[in-house]
Amino acid sequence: MKQKSWNIHLEETMEAGVHFGHQARKWNPKMAPYIFTERRGIHIINLTQTARFLSEACDLVLNAASKGKQFLIVGTKYQAADLVASAALKARCHYVNQKWLGGMLTNWSTIQTRLKKFQDLENRKLKGTFNQLPKKEAADLDRQLQQLQKYLGGIKYMTTLPDIVIIIDQQEEFTAIQECITLGIPTICLVDTDCDPDVTDIPIPANDDARASIRWILNKLTSAIREGRYNILDIPN
Repeated sequence: MKQKSWNIHLEETMEAGVHFGHQARKWNPKMAPYIFTERRGIHIINLTQTARFLSEACDLVLNAASKGKQFLIVGTKYQAADLVASAALKARCHYVNQKWLGGMLTNWSTIQTRLKKFQDLENRKLKGTFNQLPKKEAADLDRQLQQLQKYLGGIKYMTTLPDIVIIIDQQEEFTAIQECITLGIPTICLVDTDCDPDVTDIPIPANDDARASIRWILNKLTSAIREGRYNILDIPN
């Protein structure tokens, strides 16, 4: 599939605050190629590099989505949680936005067992089975269901390991990245100036703290995924 323009405009990225990095003293030297300058002790990200890698990521997910591949979006810090859920639902992606459970990918068989229990409890509640139980037992099952919904609700329909994982905060989700590396699952990750760009397949230099920045990047990626899913209809047999 040929590359295309993704309408990445400098003005938009600046309005979203994508260019603001961390304090210069907290930087990771490996991010030097992606830093434009330093102002008042803050590193400024090179938006030309952001546009380059974001375009590459959009090309990748468009192509993958057009082949029916599955995506997992991970972002559990409070600034990103609702943005991750909203973007994922619009693009029909799986997501984790509360807490990464260790082994979520590398111990997939155990997670599948929990998902089965989740679906079983949900079905029992929908059928009114909880109402027929003693109050204490029903309350206990209801608590279990709420916990499973909180942590596994975003991967409820994930039947296999994802083909590509999109990660919002490298520092926060390092366990998720390590699991992807172990399993050979490609990753796309926002990398702020304190990150290591070498641990992800496509690093997107960007502010990973500001909601506007996270939203802007996610919108670009999920728009490409939606377009790819639409293109499935145009692929000849």
